[in-house]
Amino acid sequence: MNAVTFSPGSIVRARGREWVVLPQSKTEILHLRPLGGGEEQPTVILPVLEQLPVEPATFPYPNPEHSGLQSAGLLLRDALMLKLRAGAGPFRSFGNIAIEPRAYQLVPLMMALKQPTLRLLIADDVGIGKTIEAGLIARELLDRGEISRLTVLCPPHLCEQWQQELNNRFHIQSVVVRSSTASRLERGLPAGTSIFTEYPFTVVSLDYIKSKNRRDAFAEQCPEFVIVDEAHTCSRTGQGRQQRYELLRDLADNEQRHLLLLTATPHSGDEEAFYNLLGLLHRDFLQLKGNEEADHPLRRKLATHFIQRRREDIKEWQEGKLFPERYTAEATYKLTGEWNQIFQEVVAYARELVEREEQGTFKARMNWWAALALLRCISSSPQAAIRALNTRIDSAFGDQEDAESAEALEAQGISTVLDGGEELSNSDDIEPGGAQIEDLERLQKLIVRARNLKSSNDPKLQALKKHLTPMLKEGHNPVIFCRYIATAEYLADELKKTYKEREVIYVTGDFNSSERQKRIDDLKESDKPPLLVATDCLSEGINLQDQFTAVVHYDLTWNPTRHEQREGRVDRFGQQATEVKTLMLYGEDNPIDGAVLQVIIRKADNIKKALGVSVPAPENEGRYMQAIMNTVLLRSDQLQQSMDLFADDPMLQKFNTDWESARDRTRKNRTIFAQNRLKPEAVMPEWEKAFAVLGTRDDVQRFVTQALDRLDATLHKQPNGTWRAPLQHLPLTLKERLDVAGLMHIKTLDFNYPTKDRAEFIHRTHPLVSHLADYLTEMAMSGDDPKLVARAGAIYSRGIDTHTTIYLLRLRSRLSIKRTQHDQQQTQELLAEEALALAVNRRGEPQLLDKAEILRLMQLPVSKNMTPEARTRELNRAIEALPQLTQTFETLAQERADAVLADHRRTREAAEARGSYSVQPQLPVDVMGIYVLVPDAGLL
Repeated sequence: MNAVTFSPGSIVRARGREWVVLPQSKTEILHLRPLGGGEEQPTVILPVLEQLPVEPATFPYPNPEHSGLQSAGLLLRDALMLKLRAGAGPFRSFGNIAIEPRAYQLVPLMMALKQPTLRLLIADDVGIGKTIEAGLIARELLDRGEISRLTVLCPPHLCEQWQQELNNRFHIQSVVVRSSTASRLERGLPAGTSIFTEYPFTVVSLDYIKSKNRRDAFAEQCPEFVIVDEAHTCSRTGQGRQQRYELLRDLADNEQRHLLLLTATPHSGDEEAFYNLLGLLHRDFLQLKGNEEADHPLRRKLATHFIQRRREDIKEWQEGKLFPERYTAEATYKLTGEWNQIFQEVVAYARELVEREEQGTFKARMNWWAALALLRCISSSPQAAIRALNTRIDSAFGDQEDAESAEALEAQGISTVLDGGEELSNSDDIEPGGAQIEDLERLQKLIVRARNLKSSNDPKLQALKKHLTPMLKEGHNPVIFCRYIATAEYLADELKKTYKEREVIYVTGDFNSSERQKRIDDLKESDKPPLLVATDCLSEGINLQDQFTAVVHYDLTWNPTRHEQREGRVDRFGQQATEVKTLMLYGEDNPIDGAVLQVIIRKADNIKKALGVSVPAPENEGRYMQAIMNTVLLRSDQLQQSMDLFADDPMLQKFNTDWESARDRTRKNRTIFAQNRLKPEAVMPEWEKAFAVLGTRDDVQRFVTQALDRLDATLHKQPNGTWRAPLQHLPLTLKERLDVAGLMHIKTLDFNYPTKDRAEFIHRTHPLVSHLADYLTEMAMSGDDPKLVARAGAIYSRGIDTHTTIYLLRLRSRLSIKRTQHDQQQTQELLAEEALALAVNRRGEPQLLDKAEILRLMQLPVSKNMTPEARTRELNRAIEALPQLTQTFETLAQERADAVLADHRRTREAAEARGSYSVQPQLPVDVMGIYVLVPDAGLL
């Protein structure tokens, strides 16, 4: 028997029912979707094994005997629209995302679609939405069939968050690849395969994949699309970052590979690292190093690959209140009594350490870092100082004076003391060693005294409580950031005693990334409002805006970038509160706080206020910070908080000059890389067209509320704007589906993001919407309950003066994409669907209805009853008119197919360099519903 080939979108009959053929089908194997089902219900069959042959079929017309009110037809129309995953709008991905992106977030997507091979650096400010922008690009290329695999390379602590974002927002099911998961994933794989060939979507720890033996294999098996998060950590060639850079360099050398780089700090003060990063986009960009010409041809070319926007750049989009107002405040404290005495003794001991050894020796360098560690820890808390005093710095290095030990010592000090590491690690918040073996007896006495300090007399803690209490009374949920684990544990214990009405927890580097996320998520289950104490392990990449509205800097960070990252955890896209607060706490008589505040934090803040953007401190910030601390340590008198103390230091003068130069460079580059030429009027029409096809937030809310009402599970609106959902009242068969999908636990719904009071966010791709839409469409096709949902209906109404028949149509178009890859011609078939309504008057004149008119007509009130005989007569006339409308339907289908082709060509012009698109309507057009509206002449 000859095999029959069925094109994507065609309808076949098999196993006693009708199916739609899906694009991944082949001659010998068919992927099918039930005619009334959704994308989540695919079936795979082998035609050669079927008892009855698979045959072409046509879509059945509505049955006049299964008629209902036109409002039941509106429910079907909404279900059909919200079931669409492969919509016919300009963006293929919008049917598969769980968010409604802001228009400004489409700018990187539109930039990406203009490139044959994507090479893009997104450097938008903290909190604007780089993850969403990256996910949109990935999902779009997947749904256009241009990629089939992707990987995200990120620091280890961000792996789970990326996995959740891909799954929850973009329906991309990925696996995390790191040392602890790789063996399990590799277990049972066929010979000659790997994780990256068998798992199409992966999130990979940079630390796992960067080693030479893994890097080479990964470069061969790497997916065609790579996202690199915190990309600035991969651009340096020193301090242990060489392997990361070489990995990305190998990947970038494949000119066919799509590469998307993400970072909020592309230029972290290191010129060489910055141009290494640009060189990953294109090697030619390395030539821009040292060239300041704003109109240089290469710089203009770079502007097509580099986007860097701050909040000021997106204000013109006028999309409502995207971000909260940030209110900042400062609070000071003075050390008194025994607290002050211990502080002064630690400072004195630190100065002794610095002066004890001859400068230039390895021992002197260890003493320097030990002294700095003690200053840092005693400024944080006595508890942190105790741990530092209990830890010998020479325990890890001994007296080895080799280059390797010296480099390791410097790297550890920069990371754990100066906050100067390229990225956070699990050990960054561990208290560094500050003790020397010959001083142990002296230090033990100091430790005993520190342990006997009473928290009730802790001036720093009391200052925190003084300003925290009114903040809590205002309804804010703060995150209190401190530098070291001991301080976080101490604070959490003390705050639990004072704020019993709060759920107080702490999160530190002692927890792995999964445990940190779980502790944050568990807060949502508490009846008490949250109060979180955290080290900087949460200051990078972790989103806290769903639960928290304030940031307290209990300890000053010595890195201005990290300072901004802390506040960016709550002040970001998706923050529900209209305002967030930040509080910076410091000791007014603490020379360490004073030096950092004046030289680093004030400078960074002034630059941001003047320029509107943050500018990272210059290269070798750690060296400058050492110069600052050197001034602190070598002065025997009490320092005042004044820049004059450092005015005569040549190193700090150069630091100031370099930072000013960086500010000027940023000002020059900001306009070109902010992509201001892509105006809202260029993006909004595409955005609106996409959601007109697929349905907006209002459409989702109308459908879900009406569907649940008709299914005897009426939603009840609550004072805070959420809806209580009694899903237990739904029909048994639907409840069983929801239970299998794990949805029966849902108690409250919210159709707006961010949600209120932990309600479930219901969007067009939420499984609750999908199950409701599938269930109702199946009910309509079977005709079991036309009062609930119906494919046909006829009414009298005074709201219309012309006899009108509304034909609810489903149009299917087949997209054929031909491209050359690896010297081979490949053809891929995709399917685009669209639900439309066509109104035909008594004279047979058709009119395509827009959304507003559809809603108006389908919600017209019934003026009087229509007899069953009259209803059947009206519907039979409408069905009998279908042969005469065939040409009209086919013309409409061709016009919509042409529009799909035009959309694809317009938004993805660059792809034409690799191949070509063609779009053909799949005929005949499906007539999903027929609704006749008859003027009530007797009452006009």
